Amino acid sequence: QVQLVESGGGLVQAGGSLRLSCTASGTIFEIAAMAWDRQYPGKQRELVAQIISGGATNYVDSVEGRFTISRDNAKNTVYLQMNSLEPEDTAVYYCTATLKGNASDYYRNYWGQGTQVTVSS
Repeated sequence: QVQLVESGGGLVQAGGSLRLSCTASGTIFEIAAMAWDRQYPGKQRELVAQIISGGATNYVDSVEGRFTISRDNAKNTVYLQMNSLEPEDTAVYYCTATLKGNASDYYRNYWGQGTQVTVSS
């Protein structure tokens, strides 16, 4: 079992920055990839950023160049640095983990509780 705890959400003005943190615990050796997803009310969750074993990353087009996902393996923590925030970034952000053995790195085995990010204009 893996537990994920997010923090760092909040209210920020457009153009500002936030850094989200996600700390994993439990059987962390099972994790092949971690990601940040986000969800708007009444909509499906979408990938924001993902980091895969070896350090490869991918982003949704709308955040490319503004957001950066990174990790600190010693702390079992993944970060999402969000710069140049826009009102359209307002959503609940979830830390996710993909376990080893999945055919797709986009399959989600675990989610955190979510953290709200609100960007005002």
